[in-house]
Amino acid sequence: MSNSAIDVAQLKSLVAFWLTDKSNSKALPPLHKPQHGQRFFYRRLIAALISSSSLVSQCLFTYPAFAETKAYCQLSPEARSEKENLLKGSLKGDSDFQTNYKTLVKQHAEESIQCHSQNWPPHEGIWLRLYPCDLRPGVLDEVLDRIVNRGYNQINVEVFGNNGQVLLPQSDNPTPWPSVVRSPGYENIDLLAQVIQKGHERGLQVYAWMYTINFGYNYSLRPERESVVARNGYNKLAEVKIPEGVQAFVDPYNQQAKIDYYRLVQEVVKRHPDGILLDYVRYPRGMGSEAVVSKVQDLWIYGDAARAALFNRAMNNKGRELINRFLLNGFITAKDIEAIDKLYPQEGSPLWQGRNPTASEMLSGAQARQPLLQWDLWQLCLAHAVQGILDFVNLAILPAQQQGIKVGAVFFPDANKVKQNSGQTGFDSRLQAWEKFPTPMDWYFMTYSSCGNTSCIEDEVKQVLYRASPNRQLNVSLAGIWGQSWNNHPPLEVQMAAIHRMAPQINSVSHFVFSWQEPQLESERKYCQLE
Repeated sequence: MSNSAIDVAQLKSLVAFWLTDKSNSKALPPLHKPQHGQRFFYRRLIAALISSSSLVSQCLFTYPAFAETKAYCQLSPEARSEKENLLKGSLKGDSDFQTNYKTLVKQHAEESIQCHSQNWPPHEGIWLRLYPCDLRPGVLDEVLDRIVNRGYNQINVEVFGNNGQVLLPQSDNPTPWPSVVRSPGYENIDLLAQVIQKGHERGLQVYAWMYTINFGYNYSLRPERESVVARNGYNKLAEVKIPEGVQAFVDPYNQQAKIDYYRLVQEVVKRHPDGILLDYVRYPRGMGSEAVVSKVQDLWIYGDAARAALFNRAMNNKGRELINRFLLNGFITAKDIEAIDKLYPQEGSPLWQGRNPTASEMLSGAQARQPLLQWDLWQLCLAHAVQGILDFVNLAILPAQQQGIKVGAVFFPDANKVKQNSGQTGFDSRLQAWEKFPTPMDWYFMTYSSCGNTSCIEDEVKQVLYRASPNRQLNVSLAGIWGQSWNNHPPLEVQMAAIHRMAPQINSVSHFVFSWQEPQLESERKYCQLE
């Protein structure tokens, strides 16, 4: 386009038209007005024209602020400030401010949808924890506005988390966990329903982020739930101290645990989130020598329910007796084998699920049979521990599947590795067999390795891609903040660029966590008192 095609006045009019979306086009050059979905393209076109034209020095003029999106669909400082001021005015009861605020929120939602449809990644989420004070006027609005400002179009809201509380109103909480909001006068206020509604108004997909096997310490303190907590062969409960308190992991074979969690998922599904994300789909992460599982006593399969289920995997009396001795002692001897041969002389080889001995096995002596039988018992117990988690998850996701709500599993790529520690070789204590998670579940994998650059993050992504089937929906979760390094993690935009470069087929990314990006607001929300 030459300077002669459009003079200064026409150029000013054209720019003002596309930036403010006015309908008066009489003075404009003969260009067709684009559809809404094309506005983003024309804005970029006009920007390029201005930056390259010799008329630029003559076209410096002011115009109303608009919500132009930047990289990763983030809003401009002007758009953010305008929305913040409108919210403040609306909270004072000014009807004009209230109307304009709602209009701008809707406009930003439309622009976010448009931007994400044209830019990578189309799904960009952030992990969010809510507090009682989010029920104060305007607080939740401000939180969600800031999330939209930063370019996100999905929030993963903690509904059942580290503090062992649930985001359900006190008056409608049939679960054994306390409600997050317990202040007098707020018994009927549904914070989960509110965040879903307000999130949708802003074009946000709202996912319910829920811990799974980690039920929280308060749960374990209930006398009628004491037997639900998992135990290992040292009679130790699966309780782990962390800076925020104590975690308690349940026996996934326990029927009471299944009933309690199933009821919780049912209540969450009633609020119609866009998806449910199950976290802590694993056993505790041990520290020091407990980080590696190398003996049967290390496994959390000694609870009454898990033991009973393991014995039920035996297919004859010999198998059941060998399983029992292996659990008690951590090994079996040739004398154990000779003893059960005498106890049950009418039976052949010891049998349990998955064991297919050779026809000639019983022709060998007890000493020769011992190594293979002990190895088979170890493999049985490992598989039993893992299968308990998988069966628990398959049941837990049923209420969501029945309503057509998406489900995802949160995991660490390195939580299923063979490891060495203090001379011992075994498996990561978490036993998180994420490659075996049910097919309907999306994978939300936490690539939190820190090495000062993106190489270790890329390695984790490659590990997951190698095991992922073509139809598995993948979400990469990154740790960090925008614009600067954090705890040896590169800036988020650097990590994002690396992911897009190496795995452009991944179309969903999330960032952990909102509190790291807005520490002051997080502190104000966390420590205030709801009146």
